[in-house]
Amino acid sequence: MQERQGRLAKNIAVKQRRLPPQRTCISCRKAMDKRRLLRVVRTPEGAIEMDPGGKTAGRGAYLCTDYQCWRKAVGSQRLARALKCSITSDSLSVFKEYAETLKPEVPEASRN
Repeated sequence: MQERQGRLAKNIAVKQRRLPPQRTCISCRKAMDKRRLLRVVRTPEGAIEMDPGGKTAGRGAYLCTDYQCWRKAVGSQRLARALKCSITSDSLSVFKEYAETLKPEVPEASRN
């Protein structure tokens, strides 16, 4: 009886130390915490949008916040393949604009 109580106490302690969910970037294939990635979702209506909260219903794909990953995913068919749909030019332009915001700034001294 005492041994069983000891095992139950260990199980409770293990359940309290929960690891954050892991997701994989569709471009670079690195596994990271879900909260460090941005989710792009295809809603049941067929619209493709960014889902920063990660709660919108639909088929999702995750991308890290690296400019090169976004450029690769938008430039090739990786995003369309992951969402299992074709992406309109309007949606592509929105994603390209977002990718430009991720582009690293080049310091003035290194431009010369």
